[in-house]
Amino acid sequence: MASSAKRRAVGLAENPEERQNSSDENSEADADSGEEDSDASEEEINEEVMVDFEAHTISVNDFNGVKRLLQQLFLKAHVNTSEMTDLIIQQNHVGSVIKQAEVPDDSDDDDPDEVFGFITLLNLTERKDVQCVEELKELVVNQCEKNSTQSVTEQLEQILNDSSKPVGLLVSERFINVPPQIALPLHKQLQEELADAQRTNKPSEKCHFCLMISKTCKEANKSVPARGGAPKDEYLFVNAEEEFFYEQAILKFHYSVQEDADTCLSGRWSFEDVPMKPFRTVMLIPADRMPAIMTKLTEYLTV
Repeated sequence: MASSAKRRAVGLAENPEERQNSSDENSEADADSGEEDSDASEEEINEEVMVDFEAHTISVNDFNGVKRLLQQLFLKAHVNTSEMTDLIIQQNHVGSVIKQAEVPDDSDDDDPDEVFGFITLLNLTERKDVQCVEELKELVVNQCEKNSTQSVTEQLEQILNDSSKPVGLLVSERFINVPPQIALPLHKQLQEELADAQRTNKPSEKCHFCLMISKTCKEANKSVPARGGAPKDEYLFVNAEEEFFYEQAILKFHYSVQEDADTCLSGRWSFEDVPMKPFRTVMLIPADRMPAIMTKLTEYLTV
């Protein structure tokens, strides 16, 4: 049985492949009534569907869903996503999973408890001896060495190894067709839970920095400058709201995952789409900049 909902967020789930052409297809359907019946099933797929989502406390029943979303982020990187999922479930006083609300009994959905997304903050400093945490730190440091300057790499290593200023991994993953508006209540809920954890003297949740790894893309025909990487505006953030975190980051770099991923967004692309290359963007954000980020999220994502 699913755990009780923390907060409800309403979003518009779309078929991204057909979004731009939906209005033209609807006009053609109205003009040619003779083809209406034969094309009914196809048109139904292309419709925008309102879906009511609920945020639930993360439970052991969500293991497969959370792990699948972590694999979407890390792809073939050497990070034990099973162990990381266990850590996330163990600290379920912080974080939420997104599920569809009130799934009808006659629904064709085989899994009414399917996880459409999740958010959490995992203190890496407190868990520095855990295998998946060490693998994650090794991943970001190695990629920083390859894709940024020596001074940035040294700064990253120093921060990750400074036990007096804990670093938390901020993860917010969801399916591609879940709209960005749902991020606002999830981030608000997370900040409230972190504040409550601090009030109840749970030091493991007190982080000085937030480390984020975002899914990003870049046009395939654009080359990356030799030093410093491409400018921010050449990258598309798959989770659009994460650009606000990028703006507040004191350390940032990009690395390609072209060889690890079949498609940029782990979704289907139409032939009209501009060819894109998949990247991961690593950001380190001071925790005291979160209020400014939340202000931006509220301004741009309020429905």
